[in-house]
Amino acid sequence: MPDTLQRMVITPEVNYDQLTIGEATLIQQQLRSHLKLEPYQKEPKTIAGADISLALYSETVYAGLVVLSYPDLQPIAFSLVKSSTIFPYVPGYLAFREIPAILKAYEQIPVKPDLIMFDGNGILHARRMGIASHFGVLTGAVTMGCAKKKLAGQYTEPGTMKGEYTPVTDKGEVIGYALRTKDNVKPVFISPGHQMTLEDSLTLALKCTGKHRLPEPTRRAHEYVNRFRTGELTEGYHEINTWNLF
Repeated sequence: MPDTLQRMVITPEVNYDQLTIGEATLIQQQLRSHLKLEPYQKEPKTIAGADISLALYSETVYAGLVVLSYPDLQPIAFSLVKSSTIFPYVPGYLAFREIPAILKAYEQIPVKPDLIMFDGNGILHARRMGIASHFGVLTGAVTMGCAKKKLAGQYTEPGTMKGEYTPVTDKGEVIGYALRTKDNVKPVFISPGHQMTLEDSLTLALKCTGKHRLPEPTRRAHEYVNRFRTGELTEGYHEINTWNLF
């Protein structure tokens, strides 16, 4: 690919604000060629949730990752960053608004989590390059998506009970699942991001589901980012004293 495109892919925190939608599409297509949907064969010890808080027309981004122990899903550390973006709000391209800040938060974490669950999509995306896939290819991290809304494809409504699911398909291809994480609430949309299979993403989502609609990693990330936005938490990397959890 052209040198200019290579630089944009490698240094998103510097270049993403400069992109046109056409250039962003080219980057998604290029990144897709490096996507790996292979079985995740390790037993994770940590899983992080990633989320951002960004008003529709605001330039200020509050981003965070919360690292949880696995499988007991207790928060053990968090990394928070305040940043800015001028990339426009365009469905299907939200990664270009969010990844630079999340990448900075990720870089602050001294010991990287075994995998990351994003409040967003993996391959459940028209070009199979939602934020979880995008971030995973950029960094080499194992990632998956858990979105509150369907970005692409079609599905039939799963049963009303917790744990029931149906596939989401696009052009004859399964690209994720509509998963009921709580009785009689709207499903969430699960998909692999990078370095795991469709089945892996569903299994992990089920294991991370508690009594809330959102799985614990993204629920915690949402909570911590909002506490950061309101001034309750400070920017930077912080380890959590586990004695405070009980």
